[in-house]
Amino acid sequence: MFRALYTAASGMSAQQVNLDTIANNLANASTAGFRRRRVQFQDLLYQQLVVPGSAASQQTTVSSGLQVGLGTRSASTETLQNQGDIINTGNPLDLVIEGQGFFQVRRPTGEIAYTRSGEFHLDQTRNIVTANGDPLEPSITIPADATNISIGSDGTVSVTEPGQQQATQVGSIQLALFPNPGGLISDGENLFSPTLSSGQPVVGTPGGADGLGTIQQGMLEQSNVNVVDEFVNMILTQRAYEADTRVVTASDEMFQDLNNLIR
Repeated sequence: MFRALYTAASGMSAQQVNLDTIANNLANASTAGFRRRRVQFQDLLYQQLVVPGSAASQQTTVSSGLQVGLGTRSASTETLQNQGDIINTGNPLDLVIEGQGFFQVRRPTGEIAYTRSGEFHLDQTRNIVTANGDPLEPSITIPADATNISIGSDGTVSVTEPGQQQATQVGSIQLALFPNPGGLISDGENLFSPTLSSGQPVVGTPGGADGLGTIQQGMLEQSNVNVVDEFVNMILTQRAYEADTRVVTASDEMFQDLNNLIR
């Protein structure tokens, strides 16, 4: 019965982490480029009361044994990389990656971070930056007198200036691809950082031979959170948590009956 209490408590703790993850997914349902997370669980150690395959007699062995599990734990949160819905905004600095890859931005610390959010702006020096002012890497500056900004599917950035009939190229957007994008660590602010698990980035031209996706201008990728699925998962989590609490209650009642035997 002591095992039942602690086993049920481990299930309640794991479901709390699951609910926290679902809450974060729902909170970011409108965050551009957000990647939903899913909790993965693992069972804990087993107490081997009778080891499978142990001798039952001189001629026979135990077929399945007697093993009692000691609960569960939340082992990891997997980041799902499926593409979110794409909407047409008409903003020339809204970009979407159609396929694999990440935009590169330079943090104030000098480190390179990666994002799927294509909400870009111009800062006071006309550099293309994120909402937090982190510039694209490599940096791209738009001339002050530019009347039109055109970004091709291969990342080529061109502008039209007064008195010119042909567009002038001012830069090129490069994308990064990781061997295991699920191994990236979330830094917040729509940014990811590489880890040993993610591997080193492969940087290249959008739509190139490395499997990188193409860039579409005037569009924005939404979060890949499916609100209906998250609500279903929340209901399942609630029911699992409720079942664990009932195990705790049942164990407590059994202890109470056991204590009453001495009266």
